Amino acid sequence: MMPLLFSLDLTLPLFQPLCDGLPAEAGDLEYRHFPDGESYLRVGSEVIGRNCIVLADLSRADSQFLPLQFLAATLRELGARSVGLVAPYLCYMRQDRRFHTGEALTSRLFARWISQEMDWMITVDPHLHRYHSLAEIYSIPTRVLAGAPALAEWLSRRGEACLLVGPDAESRQWVEGIAAKSGLPFIVGRKERRGDRDVTVKLPDITNEQAALHSALIVDDVISSGHTILQTISELKSAGFSAIDCMSVHGIFAGDARQQLLNAGLRNLIVSNSIPGQSPAIDLSPLLLEPIHEMLASAHT
Repeated sequence: MMPLLFSLDLTLPLFQPLCDGLPAEAGDLEYRHFPDGESYLRVGSEVIGRNCIVLADLSRADSQFLPLQFLAATLRELGARSVGLVAPYLCYMRQDRRFHTGEALTSRLFARWISQEMDWMITVDPHLHRYHSLAEIYSIPTRVLAGAPALAEWLSRRGEACLLVGPDAESRQWVEGIAAKSGLPFIVGRKERRGDRDVTVKLPDITNEQAALHSALIVDDVISSGHTILQTISELKSAGFSAIDCMSVHGIFAGDARQQLLNAGLRNLIVSNSIPGQSPAIDLSPLLLEPIHEMLASAHT
């Protein structure tokens, strides 16, 4: 029997590709708000004995988390065989330690609450910094997928020689992997962060051969405020690059970040369909299908 795929937002760009690719049956869900803002949910599908998958947009976690927990708990109460979470973008990974006395360790708290209601979770390029794996904070089976192959495939289809640029040390894993697949040269910058919006990026010396390409592609896992990318654009312009593009797995674009980047001179801004956004160029569903099937199979044992 096909699994049921639920989402609080059926317009998520990955919902239909996953329904078609798995294949899965779209779960019947009524979700709305009472006048006071509280959530109302009603599951219309018969879920007894069936595997249920919940596709979630966790880039808006503070407004989506409670309804997500209500949905998972209700599916379980109604007799679902298993309830798994597909969260291409995983939130609350930033606060992985207490930098100041009394701070909430939100990464661990969020992981605990998700683990209480879900049987498994799949995500793409979570921002692992001080954690070596999600198993350190999630008590359910998790699968971390790399978005780099999808980015590299898009780059190969474009077929344009360019210099790949990682803005900081954390981006090295993505830019280095894409460079290995594409055969393109790459550099990695050094970032100094003094605050959420106070960032300095310094690129290494660029060779004459690299500068002769005239085209640069900035690669990062997630763009939030965009300040790191803005600094990198400025550095590349100073180095004489006339065509600058940016590619990211997760395009959050807080506030007017997207427009700021385009105004700064980006030629193209390429992102995946991990979260809602304008014209995603990279489809992550081919990466997700096999791991979802594997999680469903393991849920039977």
